Amino acid sequence: MKKIQILGTGCLKCAELYKHAKQAATQSGIEFQIEKISDINKIIELGVMMTPALVIDGKVATSGSVPSVEEISAMLSGKGENPA
Repeated sequence: MKKIQILGTGCLKCAELYKHAKQAATQSGIEFQIEKISDINKIIELGVMMTPALVIDGKVATSGSVPSVEEISAMLSGKGENPA
């Protein structure tokens, strides 16, 4: 099961990233758990200084941007680049 975390304080970009990540995971047909993290201390503990951020299985995949559904699908399958 993939663990997907969306880090952010609740801005519009955070909501968009959550939507893209959920759509990508659903379309990929993988088993996943998705959660939003808005606690700034937890975000900093994960080493993120810019939000929104996408964390997949404990590793920061992106930070400070909203990748497309296709880009996230590639990251979930291990075929995409993780620019963070």
